[in-house]
Amino acid sequence: MKNQFITPKQQLFAKFLLAIFIVNAYFMLMDATDALAQDGSAGINQATTMVKSYFDAGCNLMYAIGAVVGIVGAIKVYRKWNEGEPDTNKVAAAWFGSCIFLVVVATVIKSFFGL
Repeated sequence: MKNQFITPKQQLFAKFLLAIFIVNAYFMLMDATDALAQDGSAGINQATTMVKSYFDAGCNLMYAIGAVVGIVGAIKVYRKWNEGEPDTNKVAAAWFGSCIFLVVVATVIKSFFGL
């Protein structure tokens, strides 16, 4: 196997590319810090607006999860009831309670934060 060495010309070119990369990284970092620098209250207000805009979608997601959990729970309770298992009432109460909890939590959070 033949040994391959890097020529001085290739070394110089590699050093040049590295220097360009470092300078570009430095300028990109400085631009990013300038772009991120803003008034603290403006950032908080922007974050508050963004969270409020996502909250309705989150509540709808909680309601959808509650519906799926309710359907799964109803199927499990129905199967237990048909099989004659003695703890059917306890399982039904647990599934029903979890669905009610999801709905109540979404409503309480909405009213608590005034959304």
